[in-house]
Amino acid sequence: MAKPLVAIVGRPNVGKSALFNRIIRSRVSIVDDSPGITRDRIYGDAEWCGRTFAVVDTGGIETDPPNDISAKMRVQAELAIAQADVLVFVVDSRCGITSEDQEVANILRRARKPVVVAANKVDDPRHFDYGLYALGLGEPIAVSAVHGIGIGDLLDAIADGFPEKAALDEAEDERIRIAVIGRPNVGKSSIVNRILGEERSIVSDLPGTTRDAIDSSFEFEGEQYAIVDTAGIRKHSKVSESVERYSVLRALRAVDRCDVAVTVLDGTEDPATQDTKIAGYAHDAGKAAVIAVNKWDIVERKDATAREYESKVRDLLQFMPYAPVVFVSAITGRRISKLLETICTCAGQHRRRVQTSLVNKVIEDAVLRNPPPDEKGKQIRILYAAQVSAKPPRFVVFSNYPEYIHFSYKRFLENVLRDSFEFVGTPIEIALKRRE
Repeated sequence: MAKPLVAIVGRPNVGKSALFNRIIRSRVSIVDDSPGITRDRIYGDAEWCGRTFAVVDTGGIETDPPNDISAKMRVQAELAIAQADVLVFVVDSRCGITSEDQEVANILRRARKPVVVAANKVDDPRHFDYGLYALGLGEPIAVSAVHGIGIGDLLDAIADGFPEKAALDEAEDERIRIAVIGRPNVGKSSIVNRILGEERSIVSDLPGTTRDAIDSSFEFEGEQYAIVDTAGIRKHSKVSESVERYSVLRALRAVDRCDVAVTVLDGTEDPATQDTKIAGYAHDAGKAAVIAVNKWDIVERKDATAREYESKVRDLLQFMPYAPVVFVSAITGRRISKLLETICTCAGQHRRRVQTSLVNKVIEDAVLRNPPPDEKGKQIRILYAAQVSAKPPRFVVFSNYPEYIHFSYKRFLENVLRDSFEFVGTPIEIALKRRE
């Protein structure tokens, strides 16, 4: 059985995200005084008294959603309720019971699952509202998410609701992690939803809809994957909201944790300088990379349209010629399976290891064909080489004078290794060292 799942639910602006962050002991959910900041389901892991469990933060449930985004937020929260083992109902003890609290309580009663009522913002015992017992969902537990008051009692109550014999999923850490990144409104969430087969992230024509990075699991051709939908990354000068700034930081952190970064471009527009910066972050982080050109279904195409667009991409991303380009349509599903196959291939190359004997044979042949030029009267010799790690593949080349080897020759050796072992979709790194 997988680890238990705890869903944190409630109306907007009662402190759900602050409580989520307190439980997982990390600032993962965005916290702001403005209601409606958390729009999607956000997952994290927590531990209490030796029990590991997953926690999901949700957007606020409103009785009469004022717009399409709010309505979809409610759908996301209801999905989390359906998936969870234990429900934490967060209410604002200083406000008492509202009509929206009653609506949430009715939804939770229909779920027929263990419910723990968290009376939040009780910084002082006098702030506790005994009227919360009228919800009829058991004894409310007084907490302060901001100050950490009452969290232990709350976690005890949550653990009491866990299913029996819930065990850790040992395969969880073996998943291949994918980060879907790009500028706002290029279709990142639509691609993720198409891959997962459900509306996992909120999709809207408005740019900037996704503000949090969201993890979801799926299986493809026998491999387990975790895919992360991230907020759109705009030019630094255009990022004004504090919430958006934090969203961008979380998107970049998602890249740091991933194995494969899929940079999504809008096929109806020429690739932009900002696309270079976004893809370059994944390159600098040593991640496998795939370029997905989305919205290809609405592009007016001729015989050479795809080839010309790919040429523009290559010109812009000259520093990462290894990254394959896949033209897709999230709306129609066209070539999404090809995208997944490419991701699978790149992930395999990213973690690939090559025998030292084969590495030395390739380097020896390359040096015979093109020996390193002498520098400052020093005769440079390449002695031997070996792969020292993966993710990405890293090689060490030993020489008698490594400090005199020109960067162009180092690039030559990198190209030789890439061509010989057909490294696709992954950067490879070479370190030059002196033999002791």
